[in-house]
Amino acid sequence: MWLRCADRSRRGGRWGGRKRGVRAVSGAGGGGGGAAPPAATGAKVTRVTKVPVAVGYGGAVASVDADASAAGIEVLRRGGNAVDAAVATAAALGVTEPYSSGVGGGGYFVYYDAKSRTVHTIDGRETAPLTADSHLFVENGKPLAFADAVTSGLSVGTPGTPATWQTALDEWGTRGLGTVLKPAERIARDGFTVDDTFRSQTADNETRFRYFPDTAKLFLPNGRLPVVGSTFKNPDLARTYEELARKGVGAIYHGDLGRDIVKTVNKPPVAAGSGYDARPGKLSAKDLAHYGAKLQKPTHTTYRGLKVYSIAPSSSGGTTVGEALNILEKTDLSKASEVQYLHHFIEASRIAFADRGRWVGDPAFEDVPTKQLLSQKFADSRACLITDDAVLTSPLAPGDPRHPAACGKGGTAAPTTYEGENTTHLTVADKWGNVVSYTLTIEQTGGSAITVPGRGFLLNNELTDFSFTPANPAVHDPNLPGPGKRPRSSISPTIVLDRYDRPVVALGSPGGATIITTVLQTLTEFLDRHLPLVDAIAAPRASQRNAARTELEPALYNSDLRGKLQAIGHSFSLNPEIGAATGVQRLPDGKWLAAAEKVRRGGGSAMVVDPTP
Repeated sequence: MWLRCADRSRRGGRWGGRKRGVRAVSGAGGGGGGAAPPAATGAKVTRVTKVPVAVGYGGAVASVDADASAAGIEVLRRGGNAVDAAVATAAALGVTEPYSSGVGGGGYFVYYDAKSRTVHTIDGRETAPLTADSHLFVENGKPLAFADAVTSGLSVGTPGTPATWQTALDEWGTRGLGTVLKPAERIARDGFTVDDTFRSQTADNETRFRYFPDTAKLFLPNGRLPVVGSTFKNPDLARTYEELARKGVGAIYHGDLGRDIVKTVNKPPVAAGSGYDARPGKLSAKDLAHYGAKLQKPTHTTYRGLKVYSIAPSSSGGTTVGEALNILEKTDLSKASEVQYLHHFIEASRIAFADRGRWVGDPAFEDVPTKQLLSQKFADSRACLITDDAVLTSPLAPGDPRHPAACGKGGTAAPTTYEGENTTHLTVADKWGNVVSYTLTIEQTGGSAITVPGRGFLLNNELTDFSFTPANPAVHDPNLPGPGKRPRSSISPTIVLDRYDRPVVALGSPGGATIITTVLQTLTEFLDRHLPLVDAIAAPRASQRNAARTELEPALYNSDLRGKLQAIGHSFSLNPEIGAATGVQRLPDGKWLAAAEKVRRGGGSAMVVDPTP
C-alpha cells in the first residue's frame, strides 16, 4: 500500500481522502492539541547536557542531539505518543543535524503498536525522476565520477521525509503536523549552540558549500566557519516549518515549496566565477505530485526465541541483518571467545552482503526474494561455509535463496557499491508502550550541498546510492536507476519483541552500508554477549561488507584481537568511526531505558520523561 500526496480535506479530527487504499498527505497540518515547551511558548529550548543513558517512566527518546531529544520529550510530556514525538524529534534534527537529515531527504519508519502488539513500517525513500533510466549517471559512455555526481542536481531524488511524517501522524499519531513542528520551528528561529561536530562537518564540506551562494550564506556566516559555542540560527527553515504547519506537506508535493525545489534541482544556483559544473537534475512537478510514502509489512525473523522486525526492500537492512542473524542462530555466541565471536560475526556479514548485492533492489521494479532471503533453510545453506579456522574470500559469490544448495559457492560475485555514511537515527517509546525506530537521511554529510534558496534546507544526493553501471556486467544488477525507482538503502531500523509480542529493544544507526553491520553487532553484543544496551552501542566496531578487508575502529585495530584474527586469515583496514546508534529498552514496571553513543559523533542524547532517582 502506498500513500500518494494528493489534496484532501480534514474531517472529524482525522484526514479524509481515502480512495482504494490510498491515503493522501497534503492539506493543512495544524490542530490536534499542543506540546508545551520546557519554558513559555516562544522561549528558547532549555540547554541540557548530553548523557548517553537515561532510565525512567513516561516514555523515552534517544537521538544524537540534546535539543532534538528534548523536542521529543516535550511532546511526550504533553500527552503525545511515540509517533508524535518521533516526528518532532526528526524535525528538530533537521535543524541541528542539517547535514544528515531534513525535509529535503527521506528515510524509513518502523512502528510498534502496543494495543495490537503489531509492527508496521513506512518506506519514505526518495525516488528517481520519472524520466530517469539506467544511464542516469552515464556521461559520454562512461560512469560519471562520483564526486561530480554527488554535488549536482542530478543526484537529487524526490524527497520522502515530509510524506513520511504526515503518513505516520495520519496512521498512528495523536497530534497534527503543525503541533509537532513547533519545537523545531522554535529551535530554528532562536538558534542552537554550535558544537565540535557541527563545525567539523561544516569544515569538511566548506569547498562544496562555497559553490552555492545560498548554502554558503546559511552555513558559512560572514564567509567563515561557525564558531564552537556560538548560536546558529536558521530563520528560513523556521519559516518553512511554519508554512508546512499552515498548509501541510502539500506545500511541497503540490505547492510553492515544491516549485522552488524543482527549480533549484534543475538549475542549481552556482556561485558566479566558481567554475563549478553542477550538473542539472531532471526533477519535475509531476515527480513531486506522484510521490507516495509506502505502508508495507516489516521484515520478520526469529533469533534466540525473539522476534526481530525491520524494514523491507527498498532497503536491504531488514533482509541483510535478518539473514546474518539466521546464519548465526546455531552458533552459541554467548560462550564463544572474543576472537571467535568476531570471526563468526564478520563471516556472517560477508555472506549476507554477498546475497544482498545480487538480490535486493526496489521491489516495484525487481523480483526480490525477501521471504527466501530470510528463511532459515537458506541461512543454513550459507552458514556451513563458515569454519572456525579459515576466512572466506571476498568478493564472495551469492547464493540462490530460491534454490538453496548446502555450502554452495556458485554464481558470480559482485562488489558492494558505495553509500554515503552520514544519516541520523532516533528511537522513541511512550508511556503506553508504543515504540518508533526511525532512520532519516539526506545521504552523505551535506547531501548534494545545494540549499533551496530562501527555504533553509539542503537537498539530498540519494540517487548516488544507485549503481552507476552494473556492479558486475555478467550479473543482473537490481540497483540500477529507473523511472520513479527507489535506490537500494542499508537503513535498518529494528524492533525486537519477546514471545508475547512485547518490546525488548529497538535500535538503529546511521553509517551508509555500515548501518547493517552496526545494527547486527549491537544486537549480538546485547542479546548474546549480554552487554548493557549503552555498552553494546559503545562497543568498538568491525564492519565487513563482502570486501577484501574488514574495517575496524581504533580500539579493535590497536588491540591484540586484530593479530589473533589475522592469524585465522582476516585482513583489516582502519576506520576512525563506524555508525552512531541509539536505542530504547523496555524495563520492568513500565520503565524505559534510553541509550545513545558515549563518544561517536560527539556523543548522543538519551532522555526520559520522568527520570527515576
